[in-house]
Amino acid sequence: QVQLVESGGGLVQAGGSLRLSCTASGRTVSSYAMGWFRQAPGKERDFVASINRSGGVRYYADSVKGRFTISRDNTKGTLYLQMNTLKLEDTAVYYCAVLKGPSSSQSSYDYDYWGQGTQVTVSS
Repeated sequence: QVQLVESGGGLVQAGGSLRLSCTASGRTVSSYAMGWFRQAPGKERDFVASINRSGGVRYYADSVKGRFTISRDNTKGTLYLQMNTLKLEDTAVYYCAVLKGPSSSQSSYDYDYWGQGTQVTVSS
């Protein structure tokens, strides 16, 4: 079993930056792919970014490409999401997730473990 805890969310002005962290416990996640998803009120949970187990392959949603960077530190069991040039439409609850396999996916249905989420609110 894997437990995931996100942190780093908060209130930020448009154009600002935040760095989200997701710390895993209970079982090592260095062999697994990981991802970030987000869910705005009244909307479905959407893919944001994913990274394979080694960190060498990363994917991004078109809406965040060039602004967000996903990374991981397998020695710490931690996943990161650096978010720059934030926009109002980035406001959502952000979730990290673990997929029990080496390669990542953009589908939330493929992920096996989820954190509780952290709120990101971008104001004008």
